[in-house]
Amino acid sequence: MTNSQKITFSGALGDELAARLDMPDGEVRAYALFAHCFTCTKDIFAASRIADGLTAHGIAVLRFDFTGLGASEGEFANTNFTSNVGDLVAAADYMRKHLEAPKILIGHSLGGAAVLAAAPDIKDAQAVCTIGAPSDPGHVANNFSDAVKRIEAEGEAEVTLVGRPFRIKKQFLDDIRAQKLKDVIAHLDKALLIFHSPIDNIVGIDNAREIYEAAKHPKSFVTLDDADHLLSKRADAGYCANVIAAWAERYLEAEPGQASTDEIASIEDGVVVEESGRGRYANIVSVGGRHMLKADEPLSVGGNDSGPTPYDYLLTALGACKSMTMRMYAERKGWPLDRARVTLRHEKIHAEDCETCETEKGMVDLIEADIELLGELTDEQRQKIFEIAERCPVHQTLTHEVSMTAKLIK
Repeated sequence: MTNSQKITFSGALGDELAARLDMPDGEVRAYALFAHCFTCTKDIFAASRIADGLTAHGIAVLRFDFTGLGASEGEFANTNFTSNVGDLVAAADYMRKHLEAPKILIGHSLGGAAVLAAAPDIKDAQAVCTIGAPSDPGHVANNFSDAVKRIEAEGEAEVTLVGRPFRIKKQFLDDIRAQKLKDVIAHLDKALLIFHSPIDNIVGIDNAREIYEAAKHPKSFVTLDDADHLLSKRADAGYCANVIAAWAERYLEAEPGQASTDEIASIEDGVVVEESGRGRYANIVSVGGRHMLKADEPLSVGGNDSGPTPYDYLLTALGACKSMTMRMYAERKGWPLDRARVTLRHEKIHAEDCETCETEKGMVDLIEADIELLGELTDEQRQKIFEIAERCPVHQTLTHEVSMTAKLIK
């Protein structure tokens, strides 16, 4: 299952760009940054289907609308290939600051050329993947046909692309003609995977050959057989996602500073919490050296949602203590308690709204616990078991004075 979240960040020209972050339902193995095709958007079928496929493999995907396209701000006419590359670098910077730097760069069509050009400036990326990409950004001028002469003569012209009008300025043509992408590819210094269809009638298969020949190893080419340029068939996009995940596996090993559950320090009689290095707030927890857990914050506050929050663990401790205490008490009494269920919630409330609180101003913590007792119990037995839950050790700790000490270890 994929968890999708809308976010925004500032692009290369200062405009707010609309993005979508697709997260796997579970641990995030790595982050990928996806660049869509020319005049497309982040929500084109190829982008959304590949992102969905990658999340199934534990890879989170950020896809966004380039400046002036989709839901992003800015004027398309003022953009060019260089600004698209800048938007990609800005997206990677946002990920590095708020999530985790992208390890995989994926680009479709002209977006593929853009990720190749941006790759040297995205140092954390280990693997680059192109899908139906041109070997020369100037190839996109083929879409303008007879309008090229008019653009050069008049400085700009309106052209129809994929059924929609776009204003193209001469600066766009000058920019794509000035690109030296093959020189960049030759010094990529990252693993490269090239997808291309032999029947692609938008960007010919020779472009894949030219990219492959310009690149140094490690490099791989995968043919997409009878796929069209936009990967309009779901199976083609799914195939790309599965191959990318399998191919990238060897390039996603943890870097120095990223802890794994095998590396975290542990002690026999306590808890060790250590940053994992896989996100702003992600931590690995060792309990007594025997149990490994994860802790994180939700996406809404900049975490990866790769584990429960600290307050989730607090409620877990309280709920487990109540449940175990009720079970011990029922067994000691010989009462027929089949199962106990404790549901807990935590929130901050105004002190003035709390009838039982001594604090009168500011905010206080409210923990609510709903207890269900299943079994052939009398009303009196149910009440007694309920009352004993209030006396569990963790409940007592939370409601009595607590002394905490801390020391900085050199």
